[in-house]
Amino acid sequence: MIKKKIAILGSTGSIGKTLLNIIEKNKKNFEVVLLTANNDHKTLLRQAKKFKVKNLIIINDKSYEILKKNTKKNNFKIFNSFKFLNKIFNKKIDYVMSSIVGIHGFEPTLSIIKFTKKIAIANKESIICGWNLINNELKKNKTHFIPVDSEHFSLWYGLNNINTKNIEKIYLTASGGPFFKTPLKNLQNVKIKQALNHPNWKMGNKISIDSATMINKIYEVIEAKNIFKIPYEKIEIIIHTKSYIHAIIKSYSGMIKIIAHDTTMSIPIFNTLFFNSSKIIKTEKLNFKLLNKLDFNKIDVKRYPMIKILNYLSNKHSLFETVIVSANDALVELYLRRQIKFTDIQKQLFQLIRKNEFLKYKKIYPKKVSDIVNLNNYVRLKIFKTVYKSSNV
Repeated sequence: MIKKKIAILGSTGSIGKTLLNIIEKNKKNFEVVLLTANNDHKTLLRQAKKFKVKNLIIINDKSYEILKKNTKKNNFKIFNSFKFLNKIFNKKIDYVMSSIVGIHGFEPTLSIIKFTKKIAIANKESIICGWNLINNELKKNKTHFIPVDSEHFSLWYGLNNINTKNIEKIYLTASGGPFFKTPLKNLQNVKIKQALNHPNWKMGNKISIDSATMINKIYEVIEAKNIFKIPYEKIEIIIHTKSYIHAIIKSYSGMIKIIAHDTTMSIPIFNTLFFNSSKIIKTEKLNFKLLNKLDFNKIDVKRYPMIKILNYLSNKHSLFETVIVSANDALVELYLRRQIKFTDIQKQLFQLIRKNEFLKYKKIYPKKVSDIVNLNNYVRLKIFKTVYKSSNV
């Protein structure tokens, strides 16, 4: 049996680790040819040794030097930039997982498409900010794409063989995060530990905060619109605290598809590798008690004011999405540094996106990577300067 060649962008994060756990149970099927990380050189080296991976990319300069020093006696090829992908691949590999967190994952995702037959993308920012560029590369290189987010994988699965023009409504479910029942007056002073304590999912710090503010679900609405070409007016967010149902699809025919799976990313990740194969993943038995108490609720805008961002969005793709993502990234970073309050995230975000300086980007289409990267840097700097100025008044 010829092993399928796999590359993982962001192998030291939760998605990358989950994928490697799946590969470990199916070693005879796969050969990992590339692993990448930002600065976690210790985990990257452990993974490389365990899965006998020759090619490693690590971006942080200090971590790069440490990794090179620690691998002098080993037969590794160490790189510190994705510009060297052409030195790693001389022909298309079978599968890439793009799971780098944040907007700096966009450029590597775009760059590696031409080197793979299939790409699974977990990097939200690539799909939100640069979907037109990603989609062009996918078409040009005839690369198959599968979304990894549980909601978008569920939609991808549920919309199979359905013409999206026949869709009446799509419902994306949100757990409500850790503050679904917290008194509104207490939200201003919630601690970081509380905001990170998601009731259903184990996730990284950034995405956990995004889930707590509900902007994560705004991102998912944008992704769904981009990937499936479904207008915003046909997409609705509903609260489902159990996180068992991930998407509901209602067609004009009256038929309704409800897509459910256990609260583990192993299932969508497994299926990006083995969809329609005879491979089996161990899952929980069908939970009828849970099915009998699904409990759906409408969004409370007072509790989740981030939902109002939807009012600013147009069905036409633009650089305005980059403004939103970049501002939120910077604000979450400041919150995690304890420099602003939890409620300041949405307050500062709305102050920025309401300015004409940034509203103008609703009419500007991203034409190249640098459009997105430069705007991201500018917005982040603007946020940091604003917060610094207000803290020194």
